[in-house]
Amino acid sequence: MTSRDAASSSELEQTLQAVDDGLEAALARLFAFLRIPSISTDPAYATQCQEAAAWAAKELVDLGFSATVHATPGHPVLVARTDSGAPRRVLFYGHYDVQPVDPLNLWHTPPFEPRMGETEDGRHTIVARGAADDKGQVMTFIEALRALKTTTGHLPVDVTLLLEGEEECGSPNLPSFLESHAAELKADIALVCDTGMWDAKTPSITTSLRGILHTELTISGPSRDLHSGLYGGAARNPIHVLSKIIADVHDEQGRVTIPGFYDDVVEPPAEILARWKALNFTPESFLKPVGLSEPAGEQDRLLIELVQSRPTFEINGIYGGYIGGGSKTIIPATATAKISFRLVADQDPAKIRAAFEQFVKARLPADCQFDLATGEGARAFMVPPESADLTAASAALKAEWQVEPVTIGSGGSIPVVGQFRKLLDLDTLLIGFGLDDDRVHSPNEKYDLTSFHKGTRSWVRILEALA
Repeated sequence: MTSRDAASSSELEQTLQAVDDGLEAALARLFAFLRIPSISTDPAYATQCQEAAAWAAKELVDLGFSATVHATPGHPVLVARTDSGAPRRVLFYGHYDVQPVDPLNLWHTPPFEPRMGETEDGRHTIVARGAADDKGQVMTFIEALRALKTTTGHLPVDVTLLLEGEEECGSPNLPSFLESHAAELKADIALVCDTGMWDAKTPSITTSLRGILHTELTISGPSRDLHSGLYGGAARNPIHVLSKIIADVHDEQGRVTIPGFYDDVVEPPAEILARWKALNFTPESFLKPVGLSEPAGEQDRLLIELVQSRPTFEINGIYGGYIGGGSKTIIPATATAKISFRLVADQDPAKIRAAFEQFVKARLPADCQFDLATGEGARAFMVPPESADLTAASAALKAEWQVEPVTIGSGGSIPVVGQFRKLLDLDTLLIGFGLDDDRVHSPNEKYDLTSFHKGTRSWVRILEALA
């Protein structure tokens, strides 16, 4: 070890000690943040959303950041940055808005009066709306910055923080903001904290996200609802047609039969598959808690592949005809299914939509028409396995948690990650410290004290490693 390495190691240990010594004060700051009821989806809380953005801005200004709270047609976006001339810059994304608290009667204590709690197995927790999603996660990062600045007087990398206030209501104004502020947000790597651990003792880095395509298929038949006694057996029933089309999408092995659907699917490397298999992700652990027992997807795939790296076709809702109480004997004029595709690797939402449209046309009988309404869609995202930043962050997490972090994919979609790639040409590391039992979006939301404490220490190590 060189003298420079020794000095760096000494500074790191001093910074980690500062995190430990400052935990009580850090919790007090987090509690202050959590007391602000920044519910973005309810217009009644617009002032509180502005208050939350201003609160975070002041904390960062006190740490030596330049900070601007930008107005948008909705809730403001906070951008704060350092400009020390460090050789690398990271862009950190989080959100200060929270979900509504309903049903309020299920909360054990008021949702915006944060408190310390304890789980049945003895873990200490922080209980409040936003504790895990996302204020607690954001504050792990800010407290890491505080410890670094307090101990060393500088940060190992320059940092830009982007905190939005509309994540919980779909981020309607974020894409245009990113596009208009692209130069200001330029960085070497993006960091997103709105994610979790593999389990309470094992950190993880999410390196891939499935893309998404929303569609709504409507089949039209007769010009009006018909009497099923007078017309039954003779008139085409749109619900029958829709049901047949949907049934044809999967074969008996669970594969999607839309021509070309798998053309652009990239197989995970063998070493990644081996790691996933070693995680012992089973129907017992994953499906049983939701009342199921058998995987329903492609029969020749690992369960973890089905939810991380394979594309899907799912029916999210279906309706047509009479759905009220009692009976109404009709043949409906229309039937509709709400459909979502989860996409992977190089699949193009536009190409998948076109393939599905042809699939429907090929099965449409005479006297029927269809309409296929679609959203814009989002491509899947993947960090290259050979990424040096991924290697550095993994090593930092291992040093803190004393266990090899799990590198996983996510079955869900986080649109901001795709927007970072598309608008800012940035790869993203998704690193967070939430747990499956955090009750995110539910009453009695919590964030483990260990997640907050060791999460802060982890960010110190990661920022040093990314330098």
